[in-house]
Amino acid sequence: MAWYPGATRMELQPESDAQPAIRPTQFIVHSIAAPWTARRTYEFWRDSTSLESHFGLGFEGDLAQYIGTETRADANASANRRPDGTGAVSIETASNLKHTDPWTDAQLEQLARLGVWLHQRHGIPLRVCRTAADPGFGYHSLHAAWSVGGTACPGAARIAQFRTELFPEIQRRAAGGKEDNDMPLTTEDVQKVAHAVWAWRNQALDGRDMRQFVADAANHSKAGAVSGATAVAGLGELGARLAEVGAPELTDSHVAAIADRLAAAPALADRIADLVAEKLAARLAE
Repeated sequence: MAWYPGATRMELQPESDAQPAIRPTQFIVHSIAAPWTARRTYEFWRDSTSLESHFGLGFEGDLAQYIGTETRADANASANRRPDGTGAVSIETASNLKHTDPWTDAQLEQLARLGVWLHQRHGIPLRVCRTAADPGFGYHSLHAAWSVGGTACPGAARIAQFRTELFPEIQRRAAGGKEDNDMPLTTEDVQKVAHAVWAWRNQALDGRDMRQFVADAANHSKAGAVSGATAVAGLGELGARLAEVGAPELTDSHVAAIADRLAAAPALADRIADLVAEKLAARLAE
């Protein structure tokens, strides 16, 4: 029997002791179609029905646990407990009466924290459940076998949040990462990227690195006098300055690390592209 340290323990009896054990392999999120606090949900489970979820979550982020996560809770139909002993951990979240509203920021934060803990504590894999029995994360209406007679729970707005906000955030936190937008480039980062850009070469063409390519272009423009005496003088000076720049002190491992980070962060790649374009334009305009 496992209890999440981030939740208030409100143990349901006799269910907590009487219901069979499970091996948790899934986390399924629900909307309860009522604007209830975690305590009010506990009172409903205790006094009004034989059903229950493992957790309850209010609009303000108040989180309670009613049954240990290694004990069956009856909120997911066939996913409650399977013949092989596996089962789903469930949470009911406060919503409006038709569960058409999105989760609040406080709810999303608690769901993300709980999702990471379930992954770490029980090894629930960081993927959306591909079938009704597949280990992973999901929402109540994701698979028909998780309900009796069908359901739209947790509602379209929250399904969209699950796919675009909640589950990606669980993955990010479980991997120990940070949002790309929370990782501004340091001066050292910019210098490394700039060195990598200037050192880049395409062997399929003529093997020149970017520094030499720009210097040659400047010299070519100077020789042709296509932009007037002032432009020619400026480009000639650019070529001279570029020739004075030493070879970049950037190892293959540095370049590989930068490439890996860019491949995993399109927003960061776009930002770097903009920075490089600005720096090239500034150099050419000098």
